[in-house]
Amino acid sequence: MLASGSTIRSEMLRRAGVPHSVRPARVDEDSVRAALRAESAPPRDVADALAETKARKVAAAAPHDLVLGCDQVLAIDGDILAKPESRAEAADQLRRLRNTHHQLLSAAVLYEDAAPVWRHVGVARLYMRDFSDAFLEAYLDRNWPEVQSSVGAYRIEEEGVRLFSRVEGDHFTIMGLPLMELLNHLTLRGVLPS
Repeated sequence: MLASGSTIRSEMLRRAGVPHSVRPARVDEDSVRAALRAESAPPRDVADALAETKARKVAAAAPHDLVLGCDQVLAIDGDILAKPESRAEAADQLRRLRNTHHQLLSAAVLYEDAAPVWRHVGVARLYMRDFSDAFLEAYLDRNWPEVQSSVGAYRIEEEGVRLFSRVEGDHFTIMGLPLMELLNHLTLRGVLPS
């Protein structure tokens, strides 16, 4: 069971042949993120804790199911960016990311019998090119409000790829799910055929 309303994550699982149902976890991500940041938790721990919180919430209602919680954070210079709430905030985020690099950390936590049994945090490093303000505004004209649901105000699987000069890391991690590691684990456990 996928404890996420992300259509991209569900589609990745479906295309990989992983049968699943979807039950989005209702958690206050902003509060969890803020509490962890107040404790100076590193971005990796924030991503992992958010994924675990989602898995735990759904597993409490379905304790005998295998429940997958996922989350992704964007880290730059020790800060974590959230999804932009407005077009102006999206522009500010993209200006901050421009001509520098950042990390996407995609966490996945599996719960079984209401307890965590596996976790992984994939890391990708993305280098944004030095695009002009005119390109930035035209990009947002074409892609807002769709990118509002994406941390960093881009979708790399769409026109957002044009913002980058280089990407280091697994494509699936960038999309929000460390799929290869998850598939390997499910195969080793016998959940998926080998």
